[in-house]
Amino acid sequence: MKKIRAAVVGYGNIGQYTVEALEAAEDFEIAGIVRRNGAADKPQELSKYDVVKDIKELKDVDVAILATPTRSCEEYAKSILPLGINTVDSFDIHTNIRQYRANLMPICKEHNAVSVIAAGWDPGSDSIVRTLMQSLAPKGLSYTNFGPGMSMGHSVCVRSKAGVKNALSMTIPKGEGIHRRMVYVELEDGASLEEVTKAIKADPYFANDETHVFQVTSVDDVRDMGHGVNLVRKGVSGKTQNQRLEFDMSINNPALTGQVLVNVARASMRQQPGCYTMIELPVIDMLAGDREDLISTLV
Repeated sequence: MKKIRAAVVGYGNIGQYTVEALEAAEDFEIAGIVRRNGAADKPQELSKYDVVKDIKELKDVDVAILATPTRSCEEYAKSILPLGINTVDSFDIHTNIRQYRANLMPICKEHNAVSVIAAGWDPGSDSIVRTLMQSLAPKGLSYTNFGPGMSMGHSVCVRSKAGVKNALSMTIPKGEGIHRRMVYVELEDGASLEEVTKAIKADPYFANDETHVFQVTSVDDVRDMGHGVNLVRKGVSGKTQNQRLEFDMSINNPALTGQVLVNVARASMRQQPGCYTMIELPVIDMLAGDREDLISTLV
């Protein structure tokens, strides 16, 4: 069986766990790693892989896994898709997903490529669960309660603010889909906590949630990559009231994101050219193995 050749673009938390997930997947091989500094300061664990500054330096790449900050995903996708290479990413600004999909769709079709966007665990695998729940109880209300745990997207957002040396954003569920953001920051010398707090609270990542910002001496002393989610839907099946559905999980945040990215990278090879979200993909396409064997095992 010909293996899928995947390149990992970015080597932060998500990139590292994505490499681990690829190494564990028998149907993939790693074409290389794309880093801003290329092979400079190449980590020991990447010694057996090509590490480059530009994906064009790698050979025979089938799919690029964009382990990059959300706000740079579109830029990378628009530069890679015209090469005929599929892309997948964990873009996580829910309100911008529809427009992002529309922006990439014509590029994918023009260059005979596939892009799967917003493919983490939320948005992503949780989106699939919400879709299933709504199908089982078409009328009703769904609540997504995150945490308690570290939000990678929110943490990256805070680290981008002027005066912030390092940051951790924790999500604390209050119930019924309402959350509190607890943000811990290490500041650069001379930075103002008041100004940093204003910048954080004004950002779309935080503007709609209760947000508290605290200065700490060391973010590493309070860091925990654990996270979780509780999805609840209460609704109506047919004409029957009070149907209650619940899904719950506790996870290592970047590890699960890396696994989902590998799953959708696999699925991207089985789709027609275009841009997709995870709810548009057949779930079976995310699994390794023979389709007939999977049907006999899972159905």
